[in-house]
Amino acid sequence: MSHCQCPRQEETLDLAPLDQYIDELKGKAGILILILQRAQELYGWLPRPLLQHIANRTGTPASEVLGVATFYSQFYLEKRGRHIVRQCDGTACHVRGSGGIIEAVETELGIRPGETTPDSKITYEVVYCLGSCGLSPVATVDGRFVGRLGSRDMISVLKDLP
Repeated sequence: MSHCQCPRQEETLDLAPLDQYIDELKGKAGILILILQRAQELYGWLPRPLLQHIANRTGTPASEVLGVATFYSQFYLEKRGRHIVRQCDGTACHVRGSGGIIEAVETELGIRPGETTPDSKITYEVVYCLGSCGLSPVATVDGRFVGRLGSRDMISVLKDLP
């Protein structure tokens, strides 16, 4: 069984499921994005040693694997929290107070947008449209929409996360 040592994050990843998937795709063209998607689905993010492993297993230059992983915004090179919170700060949300919500969350969690809490519980992101302007200010918590928020509402939602 192969493992990926990821010393910065102090965890070892079981690469057997990914290796099996890579073996299933062998000989097919244009598989790098599929492999990166599966790796992220399996492990939640793409640490550098995992990218190197993918390069080694596919015979793709490490620079190309890293280039693809950094080009597409769907890929995460930093560990993410168990809960993903996305606060909209688009025009409708902004004029209805999302800036205050963002400040309240920064204060409550002690992190800035784009960061993850030290306990890996929450990754907080600011996005510029969730497509639900009628619910503004709106956020998603693990993909679930929470609308017509105020600062206290958002803090309550965060405190209720397991």
